[in-house]
Amino acid sequence: MAGLELIIAGFGGQGILFLGEILTKAAVLEGKQATWMPSYGPEQRGGTATCTVVIADEPIGSPVVADPDVAIVLNRPSLEKFEPRIRPGGLLIINRSMVDKGPTRTDITVLEVDAVEEATTLGRAQAANMVLLGALLAVRPVVAFESVAQALALHFPPERHQLVELNVSAVARGAAAAHGQRPHHVTAA
Repeated sequence: MAGLELIIAGFGGQGILFLGEILTKAAVLEGKQATWMPSYGPEQRGGTATCTVVIADEPIGSPVVADPDVAIVLNRPSLEKFEPRIRPGGLLIINRSMVDKGPTRTDITVLEVDAVEEATTLGRAQAANMVLLGALLAVRPVVAFESVAQALALHFPPERHQLVELNVSAVARGAAAAHGQRPHHVTAA
């Protein structure tokens, strides 16, 4: 599998950094090169949060991603900021639960997932980030589902094992949601 340069963006508290961390850990478990770089806005709460993830088979020169091949956006300000930066032919995954505007570019593939609704069916809306990870892996299987499950199991202590099961279920639900729709190219109006 070719590498991945990914930006994940939204409001603080949406699990953006956790999504990137688990994806990075899964890549490392598979013996791949991976970097994870979080970034926070200056606000104490509710500010912006972004993280970049780079996964490659070769050593990575820099964790900085200026023009990602994939972006996952969890809110409208992130869509407006990062959609223009995606490489032509890249992939944009939108959390339809929090983004009330469609993309404008015609040279990228778009996947829209109602991540909060999908996570809520599992009883925990906070798992929307893992739903989006599942959607990403359905379209760009840069790591195996089993590696993500293993990374989650390593992250949570034994007394919180129920959170591993919940998050694994959310990843599976996101993959199923992505398979239920066909990613599309935006067409000019």
